[in-house]
Amino acid sequence: MRWEGGRRSDNVEDRRGMPIGRGAVGGGLGVVVIALIAMFFGVDPSIILQGGGGLSPPVTQQAPGPAPTDPEQQRMKDFVSVVLADTEDTWTALFAEAKARYQPPVLVLFSGAVQSACGTADAAMGPFYCPPDRKVYIDLDFYRALSQKLGAPGDFAQAYVIAHEVGHHIQNLLGIADKVHAAKQRSDEARANQLSVRMELQADCFAGVWAHHAQRTRQLLEQGDIEEGLNAAAAIGDDALQKRSQGYVVPESFTHGTSQQRVQWFRKGIETGSVKGCDTFGRGAL
Repeated sequence: MRWEGGRRSDNVEDRRGMPIGRGAVGGGLGVVVIALIAMFFGVDPSIILQGGGGLSPPVTQQAPGPAPTDPEQQRMKDFVSVVLADTEDTWTALFAEAKARYQPPVLVLFSGAVQSACGTADAAMGPFYCPPDRKVYIDLDFYRALSQKLGAPGDFAQAYVIAHEVGHHIQNLLGIADKVHAAKQRSDEARANQLSVRMELQADCFAGVWAHHAQRTRQLLEQGDIEEGLNAAAAIGDDALQKRSQGYVVPESFTHGTSQQRVQWFRKGIETGSVKGCDTFGRGAL
């Protein structure tokens, strides 16, 4: 990616090394489920934190170490800031075309665990977006796992992570998130899981829309970048993650979509650049 000379966003909040009130996930969440959560790009951690598992009483712990200042960590922070800024430019323009004002999210960098309006989240949950505070949360160590454990290296794969979470912010601004949350409250588990899948696939498509316009207007992408992003989308499909962690697949438990579906919708966003084309909730969409 051609990002080094790009604008840095003012909406990055660095909480690495800050003390937090931290609760431990317990109860019914098994080790396999925790391992899967660690790989997912979640939307709302309160679903997990307040769901079937429950929380132990909060205790104050120190997140590990001060905010890193070594060159590689600073480079990663700069990269995240540039990608976030580019999503701001893209979505500001697209909202303006629709006669609306884009309100960008804040991206929070943390280490180990973090307190959000959705609850206390451990880095093992992976990057996530919290609708109540409109913030994206990411521990930069996740990128090491994405590359080394999931086999999805590359800067565009890393950018896809951010763009996907910003996609959830777009859903929040458009009122999609509230409608889906209400529908899930009225649904059985199977239907709620299907709605979650459609939410995640739409966020993938919105990430593709960003990539389309970033390339068309700013020539951000280089040869091989699209392949990196599609590889990352395939690596975090429900079927791929379940097979990796437990050796078999349970389709009715899918909440994010198969590898094929995630690649399909990310690619659709890249190729069309159309927000309207990202209707994963329409009849026959899946």
